Amino acid sequence: MTNPLEYRDIIDAGRYPIDRTHDPRRQAVVDQVRAELADDGCAVLRGFFSPAGLAALTAEAESRKAQAYYSPRSLCNVYLNDGDPAYPEDHPINRFMPRSNGFVTADLFDAETTARRLYYWDPLKSFLADCLGKPELYIYEDPVSNMIVNVGAPGQQFNWHFDTNEFTITMLLRPAETGGHFEYVPNLRSTDDECYAEVGQVLDGDRSRVRRLELDAGDLQFFLGRFSLHQVTANTGATDRLLLIMSFAEQPGMIGSRERVQNLYGKITDAHLQRRVRADGLVD
Repeated sequence: MTNPLEYRDIIDAGRYPIDRTHDPRRQAVVDQVRAELADDGCAVLRGFFSPAGLAALTAEAESRKAQAYYSPRSLCNVYLNDGDPAYPEDHPINRFMPRSNGFVTADLFDAETTARRLYYWDPLKSFLADCLGKPELYIYEDPVSNMIVNVGAPGQQFNWHFDTNEFTITMLLRPAETGGHFEYVPNLRSTDDECYAEVGQVLDGDRSRVRRLELDAGDLQFFLGRFSLHQVTANTGATDRLLLIMSFAEQPGMIGSRERVQNLYGKITDAHLQRRVRADGLVD
């Protein structure tokens, strides 16, 4: 068994000294992220990982991708739920689109994996909190989905949707050779307004507010996906797209809804039966 990488060796600590709270380079990165998030809810740190760190994370994802869960439900709405018969058939909540990507769930990564160790590393959590302007972040306590790998095999896609969490941290391990583009519509809804009409316009093909982000292997992305509609277009290349997703929460004890976790990941636990009510009233 090889010795695990030291935490600072997983990332490019020269560019991103995230565990050195008084280093002016760290503050410069924090300022950069905050400015980008304020602009459109999306920020990217290019080349966040060291070559060794990226290789370790990619190898872990690669060795587990055969265990990825692919939902038998090939169609999903943007809220990743079962729709609502109280609304018309053409309402956004009842419009279902193709989704074919898979997920390697959190329970498949043991405590010694590079990904799991990094997820629980306090300096990373503190750095992310500073970048997001939050006083503190907590581990997202969902035992199935708090740290997952999104697998986009050739031909697969993840159509328009909103996230459960206000923000998500994603790390691209391997891009698609072609296709597999991340697209988003910034701030399409708010905590007190679903903005169904605007969502419907995007679903009808209006791309006037759609932005496309080009990402490379090793990039870390901050994204406010609770409010911004987003998708990953079809992978038109010949290799799998691998994306590590780490979720955090502003309150302790937060997990995903039973319905959403079952639909996306194919399993739930006792924790999902005792789920806390969300802080906002948006459709999950």
